[in-house]
Amino acid sequence: MKQLQCFVPWLLLSLVTSPFTEARFVVEKNSLSVTSPESIKGTHDSAIGNFGIPQYGGSMAGTVVYPKENQKSCKEFSDFSISFKSQPGALPIFLLVDRGDCFFALKVWNAQKAGASAVLVADSVDEPLITMDTPEEDISSAKYIENITIPSALVTKGFGEKLKKAISGGDMVNLNLDWREAVPHPDDRVEYELWTNSNDECGVKCDMLMEFVKDFKGAAQILEKGGFTQFRPHYITWYCPHAFTLSRQCKSQCINKGRYCAPDPEQDFSSGYDGKDVVVENLRQLCVYKVANETGKPWVWWDYVTDFQIRCPMKEKKYNKDCAESVIKSLGIDSKKIDKCMGDPDADLDNPVLKEEQDAQVGKGSRGDVTILPTLVVNSRQYRGKLEKSAVLKALCSGFEETTEPAICLSTEVESNECLDNNGGCWQDKSANITACKDTFRGRVCECPRVDGVQFKGDGYSHCEASGPGRCTINNGGCWHEERDGHAFSACVDKDSVNCECPPGFKGDGVKKCEDINECKEKKACQCPECSCKNTWGSYECSCSGDHLYIRDHDTCISKTGAQVKSAWAAVWLIMLSLGLAAAGAYLVYKYRLRQYMDSEIRAIMAQYMPLDSQPEVPNHVNDERA
Repeated sequence: MKQLQCFVPWLLLSLVTSPFTEARFVVEKNSLSVTSPESIKGTHDSAIGNFGIPQYGGSMAGTVVYPKENQKSCKEFSDFSISFKSQPGALPIFLLVDRGDCFFALKVWNAQKAGASAVLVADSVDEPLITMDTPEEDISSAKYIENITIPSALVTKGFGEKLKKAISGGDMVNLNLDWREAVPHPDDRVEYELWTNSNDECGVKCDMLMEFVKDFKGAAQILEKGGFTQFRPHYITWYCPHAFTLSRQCKSQCINKGRYCAPDPEQDFSSGYDGKDVVVENLRQLCVYKVANETGKPWVWWDYVTDFQIRCPMKEKKYNKDCAESVIKSLGIDSKKIDKCMGDPDADLDNPVLKEEQDAQVGKGSRGDVTILPTLVVNSRQYRGKLEKSAVLKALCSGFEETTEPAICLSTEVESNECLDNNGGCWQDKSANITACKDTFRGRVCECPRVDGVQFKGDGYSHCEASGPGRCTINNGGCWHEERDGHAFSACVDKDSVNCECPPGFKGDGVKKCEDINECKEKKACQCPECSCKNTWGSYECSCSGDHLYIRDHDTCISKTGAQVKSAWAAVWLIMLSLGLAAAGAYLVYKYRLRQYMDSEIRAIMAQYMPLDSQPEVPNHVNDERA
């Protein structure tokens, strides 16, 4: 009777997400394409299994094998002395098995142990594709579920029969599993959310969730602090049907008068923690994220959740408000803001934070309803596979637009650098250590690089050349250059219309070679009768016999004595000309100033005897006084 009391409320709560919405579950798919034989060649959908490690952002090619025995893969293939390990140089084996008689995860585990690289499960009934989920874990199933590392997918009954028919007919069936478009990758930022729970007593699945949060915390905070991702945590809650709000079960599992509920952690209403304790802590963790996000530090949520798991476990009876507040205080979070955000859990009112969570559970756009806990959503697509650090990081990295991935996505832990193998087939200049190969999470791209502010142009595969100002600083712009006897010469020219041009004194194409021109032999210089020519690298030397000097501009020799006399007379004439100009200038200045002075004196004398036209007549009152 006790088990029935625990089960009924849980069933009611798990079936109802919102009183006004209809559940809509979306199956996350990847592309499966058959490359041979021709009779079934084409692309088909398959549903990604919710365990193992799907190769998000990548693809796999293999050969399909349908076993003659143990076709449902419910037993170990070693019992039948069957192995599916690939031979050296052969394609990996994708094992096709039938649905039924045992858990999906067990089928995949048995295939993995036999050496299969991936598993295709053929549906046994004609129906739309479903997600292969893990069973409710017990100790025995937990041992193999956490160790599944190969990808798996469910295919329709009709497509499974086509594969079997082709294999039985002796055809080699080759196909590709492609996860490159399983996650949208529109831009340089990934948005993801984790639907989680603060309950640490819900079995193996909760233990795996807690372990994942601890392991992924560092990577998550690096991505968030760098602005590469936008993360948001979510918590699933249910409402209690109105007819049961006054029942003991709803009162112990719900807050705000049955509006927000969670199942009893121990499934025992008479002891331990209640479901409402879980709801309150879920609400607190949501508020920690909200307050931290308002201060520009949303990554503090990861610190709080991991610290709360360590310091406040249910097993030690520390899962309470006092322990939570001590964690909040140690992280420097404003506890008053947290309390204000949480509100009153006993009030007969909607809690805006939890109400938003219930609304978010309902699927929108390409994302289906959240019904599986935990659930990871990347760029509005639900992640399928093992909740493990490297697997989840691959899924996140596949959500970046190619060439915008952060450095953590290009680490050897997450992906292999294709540029290391034959330079990825891209152009490179080994002498200057420059390459057009750019490693990305999905593979590589061949793009002419930009080096020290100089942009290279070309197709990136067979040709790239420096262009624009400064290009000659990068490996001489790809032009010929040579240094000899302390002199360096380069054919690089910083002109838009000319790239490589041999410098004066050389001839050639300017790219591969420039040869020294022998000006003496070709009679291009030093041709005067008195001249003696000697060729040097890149130039020439010309000397004159006797007391003659060589004038390079005129290609002639002149006498040193004549040159000296001419120079002396030139100096004399220059001095005399300078003196003459100085005297003429002084005379002009003197003459001008003297004339100006005499004019002013004459005006002053004349002004004493007769008024000038410009001066008013001065009245004379002498005669008036005498009269």
